[in-house]
Formats: sequence, structure tokens, C-alpha cells
Amino acid sequence: MSARVFLLALALMTHPDTASAQTAQPIPPRKALVYAHRGASALRPEHTLAAYAQAIADGADFIEPDLVSTRDGVLVARHENEIGGTTDVARHPEFAARRTRKIIDGESIEGWFSEDFSLAELKTLRARERLPQLRGTRWDGQFAVLTLDEIIAFTAAEATRRGRPIGLVPELKHPSYFRGLGLPMEETLLSALQAHPYTQRARVVIQSFEAGTLRTLRQRLGRDSHIRLLQLLGPAQQLLPGETHGRRYADLTTPAGLREIASYADAIGPDLRSLIPLDADGRLARPTSLLRDAHAAGLEVQPYTFRPENRFLAPQFRDGAAEARNEAGSIAEIRAYLRLGIDAFFTDDPALGRRAVDLPPP
Repeated sequence: MSARVFLLALALMTHPDTASAQTAQPIPPRKALVYAHRGASALRPEHTLAAYAQAIADGADFIEPDLVSTRDGVLVARHENEIGGTTDVARHPEFAARRTRKIIDGESIEGWFSEDFSLAELKTLRARERLPQLRGTRWDGQFAVLTLDEIIAFTAAEATRRGRPIGLVPELKHPSYFRGLGLPMEETLLSALQAHPYTQRARVVIQSFEAGTLRTLRQRLGRDSHIRLLQLLGPAQQLLPGETHGRRYADLTTPAGLREIASYADAIGPDLRSLIPLDADGRLARPTSLLRDAHAAGLEVQPYTFRPENRFLAPQFRDGAAEARNEAGSIAEIRAYLRLGIDAFFTDDPALGRRAVDLPPP
């Protein structure tokens, strides 16, 4: 990483305006951890140096790089291996012929795919905002695709500069698919973490929707590692990716399923509404038993994803247009889940997550 890029990231560390927070009931005494979802992705294009820098400046405990593989086996940070939605690849005539259609985890997707590009080729692209109509395009074209190695180096430098630990919560995207291409991500990730002095001791949580991947990692890591494992949970009736047994995520959220997860993972990452669903009026309803059952199985609960725009909030917290930021509403919604007893959470706006966690009881 060049000094110029590092300094540019530091220059971009601006904080959102302070908004008055809504009062809330006391939250549990142990503070939940704030996971920066793809960086501060509500404020900067996701998975860019600017997004990670903003997240760290805003007090995130962990930053999240979603990882996919290049053709030459390098792990890079993109939410999906289809890169047309988050880079300017469509503007590169030299790559026009690489547009194609593929089946990824049973879904037909058309676009450009990371595994069809070398790292050198991906480095010629620039990131763009995934939700331009909602979050604008001010930062488009300014930031390159990052490798995992660059993210670790940046995080280590920031932890030293700020004098506080900053964790990493990488997600392996479509690992079974990449393994089928001869690009095993588990081994590459563990090698990268072992190669860096910082990640030999820093807090690391590896996440995946694929139970088989986490089982493989547990076998490699054992139970004494500082690296923890997070089983992500998709929609209840969705088939588990990477398996041939026809099981669904609903099978993992029963008490027996949660005990199974506890045999290889340390935490679950459910969707917010699987913990507190919405009632017919759009208000938060009675919590499900999932958090209680997970804690009984010895698992932490780390849900996804809090976002600051009205469109994503439970209707009871909305105020204004659907596209508008609603900081007070977002903080109030996070506080409702903190009172439930979650252990960590993913947020697109770590500054709001930090404020929600750090607010004193009324």
C-alpha cells in the first residue's frame, strides 16, 4: 500500500453530524461489538480503503472484508464474485468479452466475475457505489480493489496509530464454488492470516454461510486458536449451500441444530428479523427463541445488518422519505436489539452503532 493512498484514506475520515439519540431502556452491562459491514458502507463505497478508514475512525471494533478469489488465487474484497455492480469494469472495452452468465450457488447471474481476472487486471478497475440512488456517486472512481494482504496491513497500521485493537471479520464468499474451480479459499485465508504478525495475535472472526467450510476451518485451527468462527444463517427455507443433503437453514436454528453448530463454530449470524420479527403494523414484535436457544447452546449471536436509511428500518423507527438517513431511528432500532442481549452486530454505519452501544442508560 502506497503512502499516498494511506494519507488519502486518513484525509477522508470525516464523522457524520451528531443527532439527538432517542432514550431507551438499559442494555446488558457487557457491551456488544460493532462490526463495520463492508467498512462504513453507508458513507463510502463498500470494501474500499476509504470505507475501512472511515469505519475505524468512527469507532468500529471490527472491519469486514468479504472475500472472493482472482484467477491467480489472490483473495480480494468484493461482496460478490460478480463485480459489475461495484466496479467500473463495464467501462473497460478491453474486458467487454468477459461478460458472461454463470450459475453461482444455484442462481443464474450475468456479469463479470472475479475468477476470470488476474489481480493485475482487477487493479486497473475502480470501485463504485453499489446503491447509487440511495447513497450517491461522489466517491466513484477513486479507489482500487483491495487485496486481503493490503487490508491486514492497513488495519495493523491503524491499530498501532490509534493505540487500540481493531479486529477483522472476513467472510468467505461461495467457497464451494471456488473450490470447484481449483481455488480453495480456506487454505489461502489461513496462510494469509498466519503470514502477518498482526493477525497472528489480533482478534479474527471468520464467517461463512457454508457449514462445511467452517468445519474444515475448525479442523485446521483446533479449539485453542485465537481465530473464532461465525456460522451465517440465511432465510429459513433456503437450502444450505455446499451440501447435498437437502437441509435448510431452518434445520440449523432448532435447539438440536444450534448444538450442532456449537460443535464447530463460536457464534451465529442471523438476519435481524429472525430475532425480532415485525408484526402486522410493522412494529417490532415479540422476540423469537433463537437468541435464548443459541446462548443455551454456548453460541454468541451476531446479527446482520443495521442500515441508517429509512428504507431499511422497521416502520416504527422511520421518519421522513424512504431514501433519507435517519440517525435517531437507526440508533433506536439498534438499542432494541442490544436490550435483547446480542453479542455483536453488523452495521453499514459504525458511528451510529458506536453511539448506540456507548449511550448510558436513561
